[in-house]
Amino acid sequence: MADNTVRSEDVLGQKWDRCLTDTGLKLVTGAGIGLIFSLLFFKRRPWPITLGGGIGLGMGYSNCQNDFQTPYILHGTLKKESEAETTDGS
Repeated sequence: MADNTVRSEDVLGQKWDRCLTDTGLKLVTGAGIGLIFSLLFFKRRPWPITLGGGIGLGMGYSNCQNDFQTPYILHGTLKKESEAETTDGS
């Protein structure tokens, strides 16, 4: 019989993966929006790119802190029908 327990190292690894992916995505998106604003409105100055990247990095960091401090949130986990029926009271 297979052991279906989830190891804490795997859960921590999944949190780190989500954290780094989310932070990277927000950093690149913020810098991209800053680049667009820099090209269109601010005569190619570098500060909108830096500001957008910093805002994205801060948002990613905040989301990571929240994810590591709340251990009981299910991220995209689907329940089997038998488990869903027992929790619904059916």
